[in-house]
Amino acid sequence: MTAPTYQQMIFVNLPVNDLDASKKFFTELGYSINPQFSNENAASVVISDTIVAMLLTKPFYATFTDKEIADAAKTSEVLVCLSAESREKVDELVEKAVAAGGTASPRVQDMGFMYGRGFDDLDGHTWEVVWMDPSAIEG
Repeated sequence: MTAPTYQQMIFVNLPVNDLDASKKFFTELGYSINPQFSNENAASVVISDTIVAMLLTKPFYATFTDKEIADAAKTSEVLVCLSAESREKVDELVEKAVAAGGTASPRVQDMGFMYGRGFDDLDGHTWEVVWMDPSAIEG
């Protein structure tokens, strides 16, 4: 029997204006909050087994950096891209984001074998959602 392979994780840390509103937004997208790593300054949003979004109040976020915190509603600081299992799941997640108060990107990327859309969350952070036909990457 072989030892399990280590799975590297990603923790995306994002400054937010209203932690409670942001928690509500992401739970409406279908994600859960891990209370073990959440408090009045931070919320751990579990996106998958290997992806976690850490929502941090701006004062708490500032303790991790000496840089000015970008206003994501005015400045693009990062594009977070999530995969989806189908074209329909891409649309579903973007529609949930809009229903929860986010803003859909007007850009739709449809190359047949790849399909993507995006949205901005309540603080203006851009999230892209993309599906790629697995047969297109098989060699």
